[in-house]
Amino acid sequence: MTNSIHDMGGMHGFGPVEPEADEPVFHAPWERRVLAMQRAMGFTGLWTIDGGRASIEHLPPLTYLSASYYEKWFLGLERRVVAHGLVGEDEIAAGRALRPGIRLNRKMTTEDAKAARSGTFERPAPGPARFTVGEHVRTANISPPTHTRLPRYARGKAGTVEAVRGCHVFPDSAAIGAGDNPQWLYTVVFSARELWGDEADSTVSVSIEAFEPYLVPA
Repeated sequence: MTNSIHDMGGMHGFGPVEPEADEPVFHAPWERRVLAMQRAMGFTGLWTIDGGRASIEHLPPLTYLSASYYEKWFLGLERRVVAHGLVGEDEIAAGRALRPGIRLNRKMTTEDAKAARSGTFERPAPGPARFTVGEHVRTANISPPTHTRLPRYARGKAGTVEAVRGCHVFPDSAAIGAGDNPQWLYTVVFSARELWGDEADSTVSVSIEAFEPYLVPA
């Protein structure tokens, strides 16, 4: 759900973000394997990147909070391969295959792996952009039951369009297998006080990337 534990922006009680000095890309060898599996299984075309995000968002709150970054990736992948019938839950529990696997008739090559990194989500526009730079807008106060890229803290808030970023795959549709549904994407800036009230720092502003269906004229 979109109002799940993953949407933590602006939430209280979790303490400050504490960056790790000289943080390595991977903390353990198994994390490399998770990244490789994530890339390889994405090549099957059975789900989109947004479908992958949604699988992580639906993890139980206690699991999400206690898992590391790559543990979340692994648990989300586990959910997807089960949901698509590639692996059974009994096989996950057993830690081994209990029946012959499903042949997908696709072989990922080194060249395929290189191409996967350079993909684009920009798409031809179905029509002109509704908003322009400098226009005042308000975000929709939505609470959809599936994936969205509109943060909870920025819903129902007034801001100003900073930039028009072109037309892109709409994550809310792609996450549920409803196709690309291309939508215009904007950078919208909000004052901290608009987002968090009068006690927020008046000198601070926050910019987010917001798709056109999230916005209405202010």
